[in-house]
Amino acid sequence: MATEKTEPLGKGIRIIVSEEHTFWTDTVLLADFAKPKKNDKACDLGSGCGAIPLIWAREPYPKKITAVEIQENACDMLNRSLELNGLTERIEVLNSDLRELKGKLASGSYDLVVCNPPYKAEGAGIQSKASAHIIARHESMCTMDDIAKAAAWLLNFSGRLCMCQRPERLCDVICAMREHGIEPKRLRFVQQRPGKPPKLFLIEGRRGGKPGGMTAEPVLFIEGPDGNFSEEMINIYGAYKEDYL
Repeated sequence: MATEKTEPLGKGIRIIVSEEHTFWTDTVLLADFAKPKKNDKACDLGSGCGAIPLIWAREPYPKKITAVEIQENACDMLNRSLELNGLTERIEVLNSDLRELKGKLASGSYDLVVCNPPYKAEGAGIQSKASAHIIARHESMCTMDDIAKAAAWLLNFSGRLCMCQRPERLCDVICAMREHGIEPKRLRFVQQRPGKPPKLFLIEGRRGGKPGGMTAEPVLFIEGPDGNFSEEMINIYGAYKEDYL
C-alpha cells in the first residue's frame, strides 16, 4: 500500500493523500474557478482523492456533491477522508467509469460538473510506469469527448461544465464541448509569471447555451513580481494558505 498522509485544507477539513493520489495547484484553481452557487448540485468527474469536493465542503454549499472515480483505491481514500471530516451525508462517492454513468446517475440532474482531465492524449509523451499516474495524466481511460458526453448527460439545461487543461488542448476541449451541446462561455489562461507563456487554461461551458459570446477573463498569474505567490493566488488558497505559503 502506498504511504498515506493527511493534509489540511482549512476550516478544519483534512484530506488523505498518497504519492499515487494527490492534488496540485491546478486542482485548487479549478475548484475556485467553478465556485458552486448556493443551490447547485455538483459532480466531480475523475475525482481522484477528492480534493475538489473537500475544498468545496469548507463552505455551506453546495449541499450535495457526487465524486465519480474509476480507481477503487482512490475511492477508498476519499471515503475515509469523508469519515474523517463527517461529510459522508453531503458527499457521495461513485466508483465508476465516467463513460458508464447511465443507470447510476440521473440524466439532467446536476447544475455543475467539473473535471480536471488527463492533460496528454493517449500515447503522447513519456508515460509513467504507475497505472494511477497513467490514468491521471494520459487519456488511457477517457478522452475529452468522453468527458463532454458524460457532462452533457448529467447537466440540466444551462448547467455548467468547468475544466482545466493545457493550452495545446484548447481546440480539442472546445470542439468536444460543442459536439455535445455545451457552449464555451468563459476562458481564463494561467501563467507562472508575466513574460511566460500560459501553462494552463480554465474554461466554462453551458449546456444548451447560444453559440458565441465567450468571455476571455484577465490572465491569472501564479507568481507576483517578487517571485512569491501573487495576491490573487494567496486569496485563492484562502483558508489553508498558512499551511502552504
